[in-house]
Amino acid sequence: MTALKATTASKTRRRAMTVAALAAGAVLALTGCGAGQISQTAHQVAAVNGNSANVGKVALRDVRFLLPQTEQYDNAKGGKAVLAFSAANLGEATPDELVSITTDLGQVKINGKAEIKAQATLVSDLSTAAKDEHGATTTAPAEHGTEAASDKTSDPNQKPLLVEVTGLTKDVTPGLTYPVTFIFKEAGTVVVNVPVDAGSNNPRPEPAKSETKSGH
Repeated sequence: MTALKATTASKTRRRAMTVAALAAGAVLALTGCGAGQISQTAHQVAAVNGNSANVGKVALRDVRFLLPQTEQYDNAKGGKAVLAFSAANLGEATPDELVSITTDLGQVKINGKAEIKAQATLVSDLSTAAKDEHGATTTAPAEHGTEAASDKTSDPNQKPLLVEVTGLTKDVTPGLTYPVTFIFKEAGTVVVNVPVDAGSNNPRPEPAKSETKSGH
């Protein structure tokens, strides 16, 4: 190899080493800036135990099967389970009605008046239905964009609502979801994949907050 070729090859190798070193430094710098940061969109799930859906003017919120509450509701094959939810009628003037609920899990029985007045929320829950009929609370003003009803007001003309699924075709197990079809007179039909309530001690996690280190 001539002296000229050797010099040229040596310069080429030095340039390649310099470029590689600069690239490695850039990667380390980016890694350092990203350390300690959590994406604001990571783990974006609702801080409730149930699922939600919208159909027409009706907003279904916190739809879930309750954990076994008593020997009567054991969530086991052949037994019973309780379906809990809130159904808000966001319409300005027209009332709606929950006509029926169907699922492959078994026969669904709606105990109580299932009419939903305009700007009101129909609530189905075992604890609600267990209250004394004359003091029961099953309707409340609808809140746009909220996950569940709040500030419930008593309606003396509406009986407590309890939704039971009887003759279960399989065990209703936490960690799984089960398709359930809701049919409303005005709003129409919607299918919701319903989970089992995780319980008050295990709600779904709230979205993670961003953590950013200073200096970048």
